[in-house]
Amino acid sequence: MEKIIINKKYFGSIDLPSTDAARRVFVTVTKAYTARKPMNIYLLFSPGKLKALQYYQVGGAWQELLDLELYIELGKLLCFDTVDAEKLKNSIELTNDIAHNHFNITKRLTLVNKKVKSISEAVYIFWDIENFSNIGSVFTDLIEKYEVPDHHIYMAANPDSLYLFKDEWEADLYDYGKSLKSFQFTKCDHGKNVADTILLENFIALAPDHADIYLMTFDRELKERFESACDASNNLYILEK
Repeated sequence: MEKIIINKKYFGSIDLPSTDAARRVFVTVTKAYTARKPMNIYLLFSPGKLKALQYYQVGGAWQELLDLELYIELGKLLCFDTVDAEKLKNSIELTNDIAHNHFNITKRLTLVNKKVKSISEAVYIFWDIENFSNIGSVFTDLIEKYEVPDHHIYMAANPDSLYLFKDEWEADLYDYGKSLKSFQFTKCDHGKNVADTILLENFIALAPDHADIYLMTFDRELKERFESACDASNNLYILEK
């Protein structure tokens, strides 16, 4: 942990990776803050680099994402606006498919229905694979970590998405000895937000209690619908970008 002390004032501590890149961001940001310079993403990237990040980057712009995450964490401690950094980070993740392969779910999971986790007796995953297809991250950070059984994993997809991405999803799942049929998977009919509705209906029909519920989606409306339907005894975790 790295303590942040500026002008003899302690702002808190941050988990600073022991890399040259992380140290560079830390020093650049704290020096700018001390000098009362404008706090924005131009501290990290030149105008030319920012323009380049609007397009696909070989390797998924992974280092840039790490730099932005550290910048945003520093912003929370030093209380400066990081909206521009958050927008850029989201844009990079959406533009670069490879960036999703390194997506760290653990850092982005947020307990939304209570302040402190309560005791749980089971764990379930409701996975909007159309909206969040980071198969490797789900297995590494959730399924394997918490030993989630296949029959506690609910998935759904619309026909158009299955036509476009099924082979890709199946290939990624094959690396873990699974297929879509390994889980509680539903092939939906045509219609707007059908897959989302199926996942919600699965959740309501299951009516879990005293369980950890992980909702893997970036869809804001689906998150809100799950939160409204969630029993108070559960711990509901959603993804925050």
